[in-house]
Amino acid sequence: MDATFKTGWICDQARAIGFDLCGVAPVHGPAGNLGELQHLPEWLNRGHAGEMAYLHDPRRAHPALAMEGARSLIVVALNYNTALPYSTVVKDGANDPDAGPRGWISRYAWGDDYHETMWEKLNTLVANMHAEWPESFDARAYVDTGPIIERVAAKYAGLGWLAKNTCLINEQIGSWLFLGVIITTLDLEPSLAPGESPAPDRCGSCTLCLDACPTHAFTEPRVLDARRCISYLTIELRTAIPEDLRPVMGNAVIGCDICQDVCPWNRKAPITTLASFQPRDLTTAQSGQKNIETGENECQPTATLFAPELEWLASLTQQEFSAIFRGSAVKRAKWRGLVRNACVALGNSRILRDSATYPRILALLENLAGAADQLISEHAQWALSRLKN
Repeated sequence: MDATFKTGWICDQARAIGFDLCGVAPVHGPAGNLGELQHLPEWLNRGHAGEMAYLHDPRRAHPALAMEGARSLIVVALNYNTALPYSTVVKDGANDPDAGPRGWISRYAWGDDYHETMWEKLNTLVANMHAEWPESFDARAYVDTGPIIERVAAKYAGLGWLAKNTCLINEQIGSWLFLGVIITTLDLEPSLAPGESPAPDRCGSCTLCLDACPTHAFTEPRVLDARRCISYLTIELRTAIPEDLRPVMGNAVIGCDICQDVCPWNRKAPITTLASFQPRDLTTAQSGQKNIETGENECQPTATLFAPELEWLASLTQQEFSAIFRGSAVKRAKWRGLVRNACVALGNSRILRDSATYPRILALLENLAGAADQLISEHAQWALSRLKN
């Protein structure tokens, strides 16, 4: 069976499984040896990776090192754009004076953990490949957990171009895409013919994504300093958030969508119907807001992870966090990270002193300021100073 037929069969299977896009790139080609990967060492040397030590894995610059005898990269994409408004529309987190300030959780983390959803589909594809072809071959799937830089592989598999905000953009679907990769020893026909270039860069002179970034995380187009990125600060950073960046983080508690929200290519992005990517219904998963002094439930809890109440997030215990975010990408930030982030967002909330929630939030922050956990305590104290001044 020739390589061209195999590539077509694999992509047909991928679409049947539920993926929106599929392509193949050679390991020993631009996706493997040249392209954007040649700039990775310089980017790392600048310190742009921050505390993400795993990005220094040499296999990231040379995918062929990820598997002995590797020849092909199968790249798939799955749309996760839901019908709910973007963060740039819900600028203040859908604040309700009676309910109190709300935070923003990145769209990708509203539903079930996308790693698990993608992993299941990718392993189904690998199993189907082994069932179809009796020949001996290796195939290993990755979803953000392996040494392959998926967006670079996706570009050279013909799925789109790398935008100024470093995201992959597909002309028909936009950038709300989860990417997954299967590295395999199979010799497959690349999606791009010999000499054919990847999708042309259609960002043009647009700089909306760069201009909208509140922390100025892009040092230049397509160069992201992760140390200033809100997604990094709220998820990957385990220590204190730099004080100069806290005021411009707004109500972000998990990740950031701004550079994708403002992108013109996402204005007509299709809507996913997958239930697993819709905001979780938390009406039965949480116990409600507690009174600091009595420990009794005091107000109705937020209904979903779409613009959740900051007061509720900041009051979660470790046990509640573990139960509510089981099987959620939010767990990556860990409990103390989420509470830390909620404190910062509360400090930025501009809640009115005469509102019904102001004294309750102050009491919550004062309680957290006295916490044994120094990380939480310090950020709660910062938030108190913001709200009292």
